[in-house]
Amino acid sequence: MKYSIWLLFAFACSNIMFTGCVTKGKFNNLQSQYTDLRRDYQDSQLQLTENRTLVKGLEDRIVEAQRNNDDLRNALNQCLAQSSQGNVNIGKLVDEINASNRFIQHLVEAKNRSDSLNMVMVTNLTRSLTPTESQDLDIQVLKGVVYISLDDKMLYRSGSYEISDKAGEILSKISKIILDYRDYDVLVGGNTDTDPISCTNIRNNWDLSVLRGSSVVQALQNTYGVDPKRLTAAGRGEYNPIATNTTAAGKERNRRTQIILTPKLDQFMELIDQAPPTSSSGIY
Repeated sequence: MKYSIWLLFAFACSNIMFTGCVTKGKFNNLQSQYTDLRRDYQDSQLQLTENRTLVKGLEDRIVEAQRNNDDLRNALNQCLAQSSQGNVNIGKLVDEINASNRFIQHLVEAKNRSDSLNMVMVTNLTRSLTPTESQDLDIQVLKGVVYISLDDKMLYRSGSYEISDKAGEILSKISKIILDYRDYDVLVGGNTDTDPISCTNIRNNWDLSVLRGSSVVQALQNTYGVDPKRLTAAGRGEYNPIATNTTAAGKERNRRTQIILTPKLDQFMELIDQAPPTSSSGIY
């Protein structure tokens, strides 16, 4: 544009030089054309500047948009990575939950087998008792443990911890069950009422309860052949009542000896060790 203006101006001057002179009107016309061309040039320069500014703005926005796009891409990749890690963590959690559920089911099945075994044990013992013997004996299964409670008036001589003659038949039947179920340990615990003991060689009800438990343990070992490694003698004194001690009937119920049959602890630990293995697939 600038080159055209100067070319036109040079052309006008050359006309003046070749013609010697021009009329005033023609000169004014040329001057007006020149002014218009110069104004157009200036307008063009202004428009160019504006266009360059616009282009620069567009370029900046493109750069910004590319930067934002990169940021979004990075955020997306990070999100995907986090999601992938989350899926891994969720997968591990599902594996652990499934393994835990299988282990719980394993224990429930083992408990059911144990409960069934206990009921068979109780049924066999109950069937072996006469009606009279059943009156002096109470059998319960609580939380996987078999409790056999014997009335002291049947089990011991009066005011003593020595086993009575009539107790032999019941202990014989109980020992047969104990011998048949060799995977059970046996705890024998004596219990008393609150009346103080008056024997000179027995200090208190603690001593009496332990001595009575010990007498049953030794009878099971020496008379009926139960392995002493399976036996434990204990006593609860007057501190494990099942009835009130304010009545004669209640005191009679509290004077009892319990034979408690429990699965061996090492077998329970073996049961835990035999838990189903976990699976890395999370599919069962």
